Amino acid sequence: MLAVWIGLVVGSFSLVGKLDSVTRDNQADYLPASAQSTKVLLAEAGLPGGEDGLLAVVYERAGGIEPGDREAAARGYTELAERFGNDTDAPAEIVESDDGTALMFGLPLDREWVLDEAEATTVADARALLADRPDGLNAYVTGPSAIGADMDEVFDSVDAKLMLVTAVVVALLLILTYRSPLLWLVPLASVGVAAIMSMGVVYALTQVFDFTITSMSSALMIVLVFGVGTDYALLLVSRYREELHRHARPIDAMLAALRGVGPAILASAGTVVAGLLCLLVADLNSSSGLGPVGAAGIVSALFVMLTLLPALLVVLGRRVFWPFVPRLGVEAQASGSRWARLGELVDRRRVVSWAVPLAVLGALSLGLVGASGSLPQLDQFARSAPDSVTGAKTIDERFPGQGGQPVRVMARPDQSREVLAAVESTPGVANAEIRRASDDWVEIIAIPVDSPESAGETATIKRLRAHLHEVAGDAALVGGPSAELLDTDETNKSDRNLVMPLILLVVLLILGLLLRAITAPLLLMATVVVSYFGALGLCNLLFDQVLGFGGWESSVPLIGFLFLVALGVDYNIFLMTRVREEAVRHGTVEGTNRGLAVTGGVITSAGIVLAATFAVLATLPLVMLIQIGILVAVGVLIDTLLVRSIVVPALTMSLGSRIWWPSKLWRTSEDSVDDRV
Repeated sequence: MLAVWIGLVVGSFSLVGKLDSVTRDNQADYLPASAQSTKVLLAEAGLPGGEDGLLAVVYERAGGIEPGDREAAARGYTELAERFGNDTDAPAEIVESDDGTALMFGLPLDREWVLDEAEATTVADARALLADRPDGLNAYVTGPSAIGADMDEVFDSVDAKLMLVTAVVVALLLILTYRSPLLWLVPLASVGVAAIMSMGVVYALTQVFDFTITSMSSALMIVLVFGVGTDYALLLVSRYREELHRHARPIDAMLAALRGVGPAILASAGTVVAGLLCLLVADLNSSSGLGPVGAAGIVSALFVMLTLLPALLVVLGRRVFWPFVPRLGVEAQASGSRWARLGELVDRRRVVSWAVPLAVLGALSLGLVGASGSLPQLDQFARSAPDSVTGAKTIDERFPGQGGQPVRVMARPDQSREVLAAVESTPGVANAEIRRASDDWVEIIAIPVDSPESAGETATIKRLRAHLHEVAGDAALVGGPSAELLDTDETNKSDRNLVMPLILLVVLLILGLLLRAITAPLLLMATVVVSYFGALGLCNLLFDQVLGFGGWESSVPLIGFLFLVALGVDYNIFLMTRVREEAVRHGTVEGTNRGLAVTGGVITSAGIVLAATFAVLATLPLVMLIQIGILVAVGVLIDTLLVRSIVVPALTMSLGSRIWWPSKLWRTSEDSVDDRV
């Protein structure tokens, strides 16, 4: 087995480096596949010069613009136009703000300069050209192209930093968990192999299937592999240690451990993979692409933890646990542990133990009341805003009514005049003009009266779409940055309504097959959903009142729901499969006590590790990833420390054998079901 894995790792290295070549962070990769704004981007690619681009440059001096500043702005325009512009003969149109503190001009780009990955280079070069200016005069390069370039720069640094920080966090937690100088290295090395393998698998899949890989999905895959892979390792190592007390040979102990926890790990992986694949029905490209990418990571982690990790542990033998080496015939003392005492306490106060925590979670969910709307594009960057964001906010502040973001309208050539007239007559449109044309499309640029992402601009875009549909039907499309945000928000809402129920149904079916019951799966799903809404409400208060975010990134609630339902059910699977195993011999109540005593420590450790790995996302400079990381971390901790440790055991004890209805275990058990308070 070790020899096979050496070959697989060597083979995977050749594919890992190729993953970046298929990772895309173009705007269309984060948009709904069926949206008008996406179709506009695709139509623009066929116009002369390709997809249009625009740089907006704003100069600002707090004490007021000086004569030399105007000369610097004119010089900057000329140099930029000669280097990047698509109309070098156009005169400089430099606008001064009413308060005399800022100058602004716009420059349409020649798209030959900004194809593929060159957009970031173009923006960086533009900023370098503007460095020659008087002291005290600030210059900002902004506009859609600059914002996109700054976003790409952030994403380019995500994977390497994320993998390094995640590995360090997991290593520290494993050292604290095992308190062994050697043991922690084995699962860490295994999960590192799983991460390498997952990257190679994803690249290989892209050569066969057509799905979108973004930097966001790549980052989440790394977190999933480290978090879930470490969880599987903790569960297997715990059961292996247990079996070493009963078996003389490590290989026999490992086989017994795999028989004991293998079904739970397989069911856990199957639950997460099935939940992730539910994203394939989402219309948002970035969400649907996350499904197969994340599933590949989970399968890789599963494969490694059930093959490579057992092989390493068996080869290293008992000495890998030094200084706490498990001795043959010395039974592990679980009955006197804190988890056994917790089980006894829950047994004595069954109703209180589930009613009070559920009431607390219900109260936390009220934190969603008055939740902020979608996160504005300019607030996507955390901590320090890049120049593009500072410049856009400066334009909005210094040039009220002139900072309108272009809305791009695509029309068929034979209807272009009627469409142009309809655009100009739409309330909220300041002006419009035909910019470019091809045999298939004519591009019309419309400038709204209202500032970008304001309620007024959103209303204008909706009116424009309705008006143009009456004039030209589906032959007229409305796009542009603000329309893209509108389409993304609306699609995320429809995706949530479709994907969330599908995830619940799929996970419920898997639980039913695993536990061979109806009552238990329904109960477990209900606790996970309550836990999700409690975490959502708590995080809404945290993001709004403490971190000061301008709202939720619209894809976060769906991604958070997927992870918290699938991963939350994981821990219930680990607990309830052991409870069911013990209930066959000891009855449901005693089986719950024994199951909690044996699995409580390892599952809690697994939950803390998973929460910590997702919390690593909070170190990144993008609000979307920060929100995902904090939401999942908080939700996992709630589920691990409260729901799985107290609520689920209390509900199981309260129902007794009825929890297994209608399986054979329900009919044969003789548990007492008195309502203890």
